[in-house]
Amino acid sequence: MREEAAGPGRELGRLRAAERGPAIAGRPTLPSEVGIIICDITNPASLDEMAKQAAVVLNCVGPYRFHGEPVIKACIENGTSCIDICGEPQFLELMYWKYHEKAAEKGVYIIGSSGFDSIPADLGVIYTKNKMNGTLTAVESFLTIHSGPEGLCIHDGTWKSAVYGFGDQSNLKKLRNESNLKPVPIVGPKLKRRWPISYCRELNSYSIPFLGADVSVVRRTQRYLHENLEQSPVQYAAYVTVGGITSVIKLMFAGLFFLFFVKCGIGRQLLIKFPWLFSFGYFSKQGPTQKQMDAASFTMTFFGQGYSQGFGPEKNKPNMRICTQVKGPEAGYVATPIAMVQAAMTLLNDTSDLPNTGGVFTPGAAFCRTKLIDRLNQRGIEFSVISSSEV
Repeated sequence: MREEAAGPGRELGRLRAAERGPAIAGRPTLPSEVGIIICDITNPASLDEMAKQAAVVLNCVGPYRFHGEPVIKACIENGTSCIDICGEPQFLELMYWKYHEKAAEKGVYIIGSSGFDSIPADLGVIYTKNKMNGTLTAVESFLTIHSGPEGLCIHDGTWKSAVYGFGDQSNLKKLRNESNLKPVPIVGPKLKRRWPISYCRELNSYSIPFLGADVSVVRRTQRYLHENLEQSPVQYAAYVTVGGITSVIKLMFAGLFFLFFVKCGIGRQLLIKFPWLFSFGYFSKQGPTQKQMDAASFTMTFFGQGYSQGFGPEKNKPNMRICTQVKGPEAGYVATPIAMVQAAMTLLNDTSDLPNTGGVFTPGAAFCRTKLIDRLNQRGIEFSVISSSEV
């Protein structure tokens, strides 16, 4: 399989510099095996030229609301599949409505959110569903980020996506209202929302709602599985653990600053210019150091409930509990490329297990019947059952 690295002309220096990486990693011949294609989202012809040479394009350039659509359009027009690592719900949902039918006509697969956002969550719910001896009706996930002695740092690209996303929430609501989708049926008791700050006894930690794309992606997957594969839909809520009360107070102040400034244009400019200041050190333009990445990892714990075989939801309370986990290395620079590359390998190799026609899909919709979870398990993103019992 021939590999090519594509990037805008102004980034040629960085692409050339990246060629030195394989020598450090013990792969000195790799640069001769990987070509470089120069493309620019403002130059459709260059994107067409790139797409024509590929079976699948892996798009890593965000924020996708600014840089993603021209790549998707070029891929569809040239019969090339595309995978991205977008964590922006508005972009992901908009691309579905704009390009799903066109991609289906061309027989290509456009699969978004195939990095840390949102493969662990989306495939984690499917894994939990498959491991439950009965009908899974609701899942809560709790993300825990582990760091070493040098602390945690996240690149400001994620911060920028969050700033633009929260600043444009009205358009996301408008998009959803205009879609006129029928509600997905609720099986069993409705999953109750936790308070903005809640305590998880099982994990001995406070938690807050996870504000990434996971909820949007998982719900879209569950809709697809219900409408296309006639599976029972699963309710879903996502949280992130924040440790003790000191961390809670720190995050409360950061959240208040963020919500205050994100409402206006000048405020958003300040948030983007000074990510380190407004995030209390969690985000920076430099991103994590190598030592920080080496010491970092994540655990996503899923608590599911449902019904055992032969025990229906009619007037009955759920009588099954299951706990599963997805564990992996540092989320942004290690787990994300693992997930993305394995998604691409699955797309190329498990063609008979993909949806029958092309289109715009979530990871769960595209890969629910493939061997992607097995591939991830073999490469350090591990799925496991912690407990399962009837109550």
